[in-house]
Amino acid sequence: MTIATQIFWLIILSMVVASIAWTVTQEEIFKEWREYCQENCDNGESLPKRKFFYVFTCEYCFSHWTTILILLLTGFQLLIEDWRGYILAFFAIPWLANQLMSIYRRLRVGIKHENLLAKTVEAKLED
Repeated sequence: MTIATQIFWLIILSMVVASIAWTVTQEEIFKEWREYCQENCDNGESLPKRKFFYVFTCEYCFSHWTTILILLLTGFQLLIEDWRGYILAFFAIPWLANQLMSIYRRLRVGIKHENLLAKTVEAKLED
């Protein structure tokens, strides 16, 4: 693969990982599962049990496990065409995915702030 193709794949796979990790750890569709995991994370009897359930509440942690699945499905290797390429991809994909999730979180906060500000101004104008 050319370096341009590898960068393209890196970006696309990071977007896939970010989307999956964000959806599982943040969105309403998995809210009940996440609450169950949070309860077991907080009150689990053993350290391995608490850590297992923690993975489903942390987008950073979950992005690494998602990356493993994506690498198994795609066989993507970064820069080097052997096992070292998998190691590089394993660290590069979740790093970029987490950068994308941080940008997305900032955008959501900004949008919520603007919506609340607009509602406040609208309420003042009505009074």
